[in-house]
Amino acid sequence: MPVFDFHTRLAPRPGAADRLLAVLDDCKIDRAAVAAGGTIDLRQLSRQLVEGGHVETNADNDAVLAACNASGGRLVPFFFANPHRPASDYAERGERFQGVEISPAVHGVRLTDPRTAALIAEAERLGHPVYLVCIARPGCDVAALVDLARQFPAVTFVLGHTGIGNIDYHAVALITPVPNIVLETSGGYSGVLRDAIDRLGDGRVLFGSEFPLQHPSVELAKYQAIQITPAEWERVAWDNAIRLLKLSTP
Repeated sequence: MPVFDFHTRLAPRPGAADRLLAVLDDCKIDRAAVAAGGTIDLRQLSRQLVEGGHVETNADNDAVLAACNASGGRLVPFFFANPHRPASDYAERGERFQGVEISPAVHGVRLTDPRTAALIAEAERLGHPVYLVCIARPGCDVAALVDLARQFPAVTFVLGHTGIGNIDYHAVALITPVPNIVLETSGGYSGVLRDAIDRLGDGRVLFGSEFPLQHPSVELAKYQAIQITPAEWERVAWDNAIRLLKLSTP
């Protein structure tokens, strides 16, 4: 059964794309969505999550696009948007990408900020899904995402990392009545994963790994642990991503 990893990152260092492809091969993962990594030092990011703060650094979207173009369609590029830059940066280049990521954890701009809304409007125009990493801060949390999704009902939002932290049953409950929010499951506990499939249905859940920060084998093991059915796994691991990204099957 084919597998699509909906969330990997490409670090800006030599050989990163080859390493990603090798790990996908080892884990028998067929395709992956890729966003830029290395935008912020991980120690600084972990400190920001606790103490606040942000960076205004641009992600290396060019490196992601080049790696994906060289992969024969196996890697699917996401544009990592910087809300500190004009939305026109994304608008002018967005057609070369399949989706967009916005991260309050990195750039510190609230989901309630007009700069975020401007990026979402461009995503709607381009037909892109919006991958979001929420944090436990006013205007950046899952409740703010729910409000944003209701403002843009034609846009599909992907809540990354099973919400905030690894035990966020509350995030699953919050997004359940909002059909244009789906859940990407890297990082969360297996119990939250099972709850998400039961509450949201297997049509609103996406397998992702957050490689290289998390090895795909760890995330695959979570699905084995919950004894997911073959039909559920087919939708979560492949069908949902292909449909959301409007891709043809290999």
